[in-house]
Amino acid sequence: MCYNISLDQNRESIENRFNAKFVEPPVFRPIYHASGFSFPLLPIISNQEPDAIQFFQWGLIPQWVKNKKTAKSFRTKTLNARSETIFEKPSFKHSIRIKRCLVLVDGFFEWRHVEKKKYPYYITLLEHDIFSLAGIWDAWTIPENGETIRTFSIITTAANTLMEKIHNTKKRMPVLIRRERERDWLKNEMTQDDIQSFFKPFDPEKMEAYPVSKLLSTRGANTNTPEVMQRHEYPELKD
Repeated sequence: MCYNISLDQNRESIENRFNAKFVEPPVFRPIYHASGFSFPLLPIISNQEPDAIQFFQWGLIPQWVKNKKTAKSFRTKTLNARSETIFEKPSFKHSIRIKRCLVLVDGFFEWRHVEKKKYPYYITLLEHDIFSLAGIWDAWTIPENGETIRTFSIITTAANTLMEKIHNTKKRMPVLIRRERERDWLKNEMTQDDIQSFFKPFDPEKMEAYPVSKLLSTRGANTNTPEVMQRHEYPELKD
């Protein structure tokens, strides 16, 4: 799955890469590690405003949710959306058709299981470029005060040959969108077949992965630090 990402870039680099501008007040700072389970505000580009970089909260809350209690329980289950069932699930079937977005990252983290132990890996593109993950979004209005919260979910698919070796239990990976198709993902007139054409494992030859420190999963530690992205060698990992 995909619950941990990085975006170790400055504001100008992100704007130049996507030919879009940040439009909201929060000051963007490099993200070395963000966990979905802390429900962070992260930069996205939506089909509604394709020239704007906005901050949406990770953990999709469908527009039909009735109260805060239900919303709170929903978002822990909607950090990811499986591409195989996204057109069927009540939480996702509305958004996938008309509310798609690019989730801006430069890498993500996953765990590899080896002999009952887990080792964190960092996965990125070969040149450590910024790239985008396929996402869906929704807007939910809090009944108590009328405030609207915009949230998103990252779409996952079957692992490619690289990710099969790392995420070797569930064998999943996020849907990476090729740069030349990013604007297509935001088009409003796509059919279901058009959308499903994006749900393919990314070319493993264009990616790299390496083990990182277990700081990433150390309870209570500050993981939003450059150290979590640095290569860490484990003698017991021979490959």
